[in-house]
Amino acid sequence: MKPPRVTAGDALFLDLDGTLIEIAPAPDAVRPARGLPALLETLSRRSGSALAIVSGRRVSEIDRILAPLTLPAAGLHGLERRSAGGAFHPPPALPRHDELRAALRDFAAGHPGLLLEDKGAALAVHYRARPDLCASVAATVEAALGGARRGIAVQRGKAVIELRPEGADKGTAVTAFMSEPPFAGRRPVFAGDDLTDEAAFRAVRAKGGVTVRVGGDGATDAEWRLADVAAVHAWLAAMEG
Repeated sequence: MKPPRVTAGDALFLDLDGTLIEIAPAPDAVRPARGLPALLETLSRRSGSALAIVSGRRVSEIDRILAPLTLPAAGLHGLERRSAGGAFHPPPALPRHDELRAALRDFAAGHPGLLLEDKGAALAVHYRARPDLCASVAATVEAALGGARRGIAVQRGKAVIELRPEGADKGTAVTAFMSEPPFAGRRPVFAGDDLTDEAAFRAVRAKGGVTVRVGGDGATDAEWRLADVAAVHAWLAAMEG
């Protein structure tokens, strides 16, 4: 069954890669579909600005991809956040950042097809071009962490393993937005496609909201599914007034 239609009275929270835009071989290679910024601008206006992007990317990257549109946004899986009023909450520092970056950089350099993405407050090893190295990437991350991992969370996603500070996720980001205008008091709606979105699904369900998993056929805390990015666009475009 298709998920319920979103309405102008809902609070919309949307993942970016794999949900609003197609996943690309490298993070900097993504391109939004023609008309996506205009669609999001229309949805934001009709919902009274109660639309936020909740992504693993940095907020600055979200802005670059959706330019010239600027929306409320949570980046780095909730570590940083820009409210509807424009207040920016910066991310905490990643413990042992330089040490971990050096270890992961050396490993990636020795394995063509791997990509180390330094997000400042997080480090992500992408192996989409080398799925055969999944186990090796995981083992290398564990070896780099060793026994000194206090304050560091290991986040798995689609062909990526990321190290980031503990204490925030997409669920905490949604909860923070829901305590502020114009999101407060509305029914929350969240759509996402990845393991990193499961925390947001749980937070939204706890508030009686609508949760939509995009693609995939594995276990999820989302109640509804849509097949792909195109289906998400069609679902959003059918917003009820």
